[in-house]
Amino acid sequence: MDRYDKSLITLELPAVLELLAAQAGGEAAKERCRELRPSDSPYEVRRLLGETGAAKDMMAVKGSPSFTGARDVRASLARADMGGSLNTRELLRIAGVLSCARSAKAYGEGEDGGREELSPLFRSLTANRYLEEKITSSIVGEDEIADGASTELADIRRRLRAAAARVREALQKIISSPTYAKALQEPIITTRSERFVVPVKAEQKSAIPGLVHDISSSGATVFVEPMAAVKANNEIRELTAKENREIERILAELSAECASYREEIDRDFTVLTELDVIFARAKLSYAMDADAPEISEKELVLRRARHPLLPKGTAVPIDVSLGGEFDTLVITGPNTGGKTVSMKTMGLLSVMALCGLHIPAADGSAVPVFAKVLADIGDEQSIEQSLSTFSAHMTNIVEILGECGPGCLLLFDELGAGTDPTEGAALAVSIIERARRQGALVAATTHYAELKVYATTQPGVQNASCEFDVDSLRPTYRLLIGIPGKSNAFAISRRLGLPEDVIEDARKRIDAGSASFEEVLEKLETTRHQLDEEKTEISRKLREAEENAKKSSQLRAELSVRYEKADQRAQREAQRILDDARRQAEAVFAELDRIRRMEAKNRDHQEVNEARAALRRSLNDADAALSAHFGPLPGAEPEQAPQRELRAGDTVLIRSMNVKASVIAVNPDGSLQLQAGIMKVSAKPDEVTLAQSAASETKKAAERSGAALRSLSVAPEVDLRGMLSDEAVLVAERYIDSAVLAKMRQVTIIHGKGTGALRQAIQAMLKKNRQVKSFRNGTFGEGEMGVTVVELR
Repeated sequence: MDRYDKSLITLELPAVLELLAAQAGGEAAKERCRELRPSDSPYEVRRLLGETGAAKDMMAVKGSPSFTGARDVRASLARADMGGSLNTRELLRIAGVLSCARSAKAYGEGEDGGREELSPLFRSLTANRYLEEKITSSIVGEDEIADGASTELADIRRRLRAAAARVREALQKIISSPTYAKALQEPIITTRSERFVVPVKAEQKSAIPGLVHDISSSGATVFVEPMAAVKANNEIRELTAKENREIERILAELSAECASYREEIDRDFTVLTELDVIFARAKLSYAMDADAPEISEKELVLRRARHPLLPKGTAVPIDVSLGGEFDTLVITGPNTGGKTVSMKTMGLLSVMALCGLHIPAADGSAVPVFAKVLADIGDEQSIEQSLSTFSAHMTNIVEILGECGPGCLLLFDELGAGTDPTEGAALAVSIIERARRQGALVAATTHYAELKVYATTQPGVQNASCEFDVDSLRPTYRLLIGIPGKSNAFAISRRLGLPEDVIEDARKRIDAGSASFEEVLEKLETTRHQLDEEKTEISRKLREAEENAKKSSQLRAELSVRYEKADQRAQREAQRILDDARRQAEAVFAELDRIRRMEAKNRDHQEVNEARAALRRSLNDADAALSAHFGPLPGAEPEQAPQRELRAGDTVLIRSMNVKASVIAVNPDGSLQLQAGIMKVSAKPDEVTLAQSAASETKKAAERSGAALRSLSVAPEVDLRGMLSDEAVLVAERYIDSAVLAKMRQVTIIHGKGTGALRQAIQAMLKKNRQVKSFRNGTFGEGEMGVTVVELR
């Protein structure tokens, strides 16, 4: 195992690939998932990521295809190609591959079929329905060949059943005859050596002439084949041998048929495995809430990136970049603060992307195609090899420097640790500089102040730190780029109760340069906190302003629509009123002309008066219609409500103002104190009218056109096992009614194999049911003869 493979294990890529394998359907695809390795070809990486994205898009529209039937049948096909005969299990597996290929091909076709990246794979599948149906119609189960597999087999089995019936009939006469009752141990028919026999008492074996095939362990019972059954049993034995030979011929024929399509089936299996791996990558992307990164030339950019093996709800996302303005990142901070996890996240997400996997990071993330990602992370102290922590790390670093080159990403955890701090810091700087000269990107964690100074002063090198909350003595796990980390040793010690004089004495013992540097870091940290708070407040106010602007825009749009609709309604109503008034005026003028003509001809005065009354009524109707829209016309007297003595609390109408008011009090002189809105007025009783009391509203329930359909929840199958035939038929009929109401096209009825009586009763009912389009026995994988699959109209 080379250094690169060790680094992939250190970064925990195998654990991610195990999650990927869990998403695959077939065993071959699972193994392919576990064997994935990062690619160093930009074209290959873009192709893999494109396939993953295309599968993810297809799943969003059409769901996920099933690849569970894609089992490895290449060895069976090779044996068949050499003339070998396959067993029923092998043939059913080949049929499963063909069925899976047919369903996958249908999944990738149609208007919303496969995306451009996956279309060639779907089109290359061969839907050999002829061979698939020939196998499934000939083989009912792993241990059963269908009668219809050949006409010869059907004839042999028919003769077998007839011969068995004759034997049973002959033996039934014997066990039911009083003549042999004393000789029989039990009145039953059984088999020994595949021949029908009856149990006879040992001392009475001569009472029934025949052949003895077996003796019980106690010796009290002998199993005799009566002479009357010998001929029929011989015929059964011969027919059974013929049946076995015919089954072998059928299997050999099917095997030869499969061998003739070996190349197509092999190709289908290979393509199905490839599609299974691609859709497994898409499923993992959904499970991790991941997305495809951009492929950059050199810069690594991760936005809100999470470690994929940490719980999604608790993992703190980080923002990090490397390879743009700087090619080296020195990460400092306290232990357990998240430095190593941040560095592992950088490495693991990089190799995941190079494997064609989406990464749990936000939009804007970019990953370059690294030649290698080499990591020295963790304590690899070895007692067997007599290596200390420092020696183990240095051994790894020697290997890494030997393999790294342009386009590599190097990750060093606690670089230079485990030895004298001065020498360790010097070695760390030299190792980083050597890696930079070789063209690699470097990320390293450290506690050394010398490396902080180096990162601050050296061009192309940037500080980073993991934030630590001194008040709670807990890390926040946030990665801060551009700010070196403080050790916080004095602050943590003070919070934990170390005496102040001890802390002050410790401060005096550090050199002035280190103290000054720590003070600068402390001031930077304070300034950063202030800037972060101001940034947070500005972001909050900006969000509020954006939300308010959005609400205002929506309100303006709604009001504009309402005004426009109200204006349109008003215009339509005004036009209707004008049209009604115009028609009414024309009708009035015409009626006046008619009345004048009647008066001029001195016609009957009674008829003239009736015409005038009708005209008055039509004018009153028009007046009422206008008043309903625009209020009472000027000078019009309102209708008088039934009068009674007014009292406080009544609602009245002030006729002179056409305004409603409430009676506050009735004065001794009979005048009224009224409240009209915010005004209080006085009025005489004859100046107001008692408003009519509101009539009790009659609530009429609107009859719905038809009863609402209940929301049905119908299972795709019903289990009738254990029921009597009559009860099962009734349950099945009700189930089919419910399935039809739920608009289901296909259901499964489980009745078990048993004697077949329940299956016969169910299928007899299905033949008569008009809601059943067709039905069939289950195939391999569906339950075989134990289920009936029903297609509904």
